Amino acid sequence: MDNLDDVAETVLEARYLQQDEAGNVVETPAELFERVAHDLARAESQWGGDPDAVEERFHDALSSLEFLPNSPTLMNAGTELQQLAACFVLPVPDSIDGIFSALKSTALIHQSGGGTGFTFGDVRPSGDVVMKTGGVASGPVSFMRIFDAATEQIKQGGRRRGANMGILPAHHPDVDDFVTAKEEEGALRNFNVSVATDEAFWDAYEAGEQYPLINPRTGEAVDAVDPEAVLDSCARMAWGVGDPGVLFLDRINAENPTPEVGRIRATNPCGETPLLPYEACVLGSVNLSKMTDGDAVDWDKLDRTVRTGVRLLDNAITRSDFPLEAIEVRMAANRKVGLGVMGFHDALVDLEIPYDSEKAVDFADELMAFISESARDASRELADEREPFPNWEESTHDEPVRNATTTSIAPTGTISLIAGCSASIEPVYGVAYEKHVLGGLDQVNDRFVDVAKERGFYSEELMDRVRGEDSIQDVEEIPEDVRELFHTAHDVPPARHVEIQAAFQEHVDNAVSKTVNISHDADVADVRDVFELARDLGVKGITVFRSGSRREQILGEDPLKEECASECDWVPLEAEMDGGSDGSNAESD
Repeated sequence: MDNLDDVAETVLEARYLQQDEAGNVVETPAELFERVAHDLARAESQWGGDPDAVEERFHDALSSLEFLPNSPTLMNAGTELQQLAACFVLPVPDSIDGIFSALKSTALIHQSGGGTGFTFGDVRPSGDVVMKTGGVASGPVSFMRIFDAATEQIKQGGRRRGANMGILPAHHPDVDDFVTAKEEEGALRNFNVSVATDEAFWDAYEAGEQYPLINPRTGEAVDAVDPEAVLDSCARMAWGVGDPGVLFLDRINAENPTPEVGRIRATNPCGETPLLPYEACVLGSVNLSKMTDGDAVDWDKLDRTVRTGVRLLDNAITRSDFPLEAIEVRMAANRKVGLGVMGFHDALVDLEIPYDSEKAVDFADELMAFISESARDASRELADEREPFPNWEESTHDEPVRNATTTSIAPTGTISLIAGCSASIEPVYGVAYEKHVLGGLDQVNDRFVDVAKERGFYSEELMDRVRGEDSIQDVEEIPEDVRELFHTAHDVPPARHVEIQAAFQEHVDNAVSKTVNISHDADVADVRDVFELARDLGVKGITVFRSGSRREQILGEDPLKEECASECDWVPLEAEMDGGSDGSNAESD
């Protein structure tokens, strides 16, 4: 395929193309897209459709890189494994049997290519009584370490490393231990973690009052804490190691489409899909870099691509073999899909809109409103053609739709490499750099090169100069208007990151996975400001990453979370006192 660059071919060969028993690649990229399109189109015959016509439609979208589904679909569709979902949430009951049953289910999901999210909020706190033995409970963090160790030993489907999201409610007695669980280097390395807050937490925070800690075993208050102290602790740890994030469960459940079925308490590993226990989500992303025509959006093409994507994802649910019967049942009942986007920054460049601008926020709002309406209309059409999801009469939807949710913004860390576009709704990391995965991938922003050549300032010397730099704003030979179009994640102020996220979230059924990047010399107070702004702007969860704040990250395909592995001075958490810095965290030469 001549539309794949060297990076895409490397990624596909390493992780996606089928291999024989000896590990030899036995499939071409063209054959991969044919395999996936053919397999997913077979679902059409169940409702009297035309599989051949739909296969051609799917193949056109995939092979043109205009739409790509999540990695498990690309890897497994049309194979013996046939597990096509990326995201799962599992319950963790307060019993040894229940906890280790969840651990077994986690292993099966990771082996099949999926990631898992959990709330550990039902597990009794450390020091609590164990009635059967008269012993003392070790608490949720101790069991998270067991899940982490097991994940370390399992490589997903032979190609993807396991990833987890661990969540604890802010009212759990062990919340302090949970917040600081990653203080030790390398602890819980296969987990992202988030503290789940709700309206009661924020009411107490705003009132300057304490709020109760509740023992989940008894339902009784056992202590009271200052919510400001909890938020400060979250900010201090996020400053130091990038975790925890903060979830807003009241916001999540206000938009839960099936409240009669259950309350949502957890998300997938990157936070973009809040899910009920035993629920999964099949994800896919429209490549916005291919939805522009000159300096305008091709809205008709975008509409067609969204509709094709929703059909493809719904077919993926039908075609998927889920690893647990309970997941099969829940997926059949709710049929959640999550159509999102990648290449947002690329589209902004085409439209000559700086990422750090009010115009970018307005465009994000307009764009996602359009995509959301197209996706929901496609789901309504599928409900007419097939049937609505079985739980829809108990749902918040006022008319029949095929899918309880249709939209979600995923990180697209790997599929954006295949598509050759900027990741998700993130700003670019740089215009030329080495991405630290698969032995190192040379990334050059084709749009920057094209603009440089068109405007007459391109040179090999310039490209050598900007290679590896996290900003081009001080490179005077690049015209100012071009520099503004290529704001990197380091150039964009934290508030703008949150505003972009909130603009998308306004029109997304599920949630938005986005990293709010702050500079290496930012302080703890800056992190807390982001948490508060995220609450004010109505997002469902927030993640803050301070440049160079830790050496490794389970989402290692994001170069922002790999940088400074050797270039930065490392500051112990205790050196950051009262939100202030002693200056020792400056980057070294």
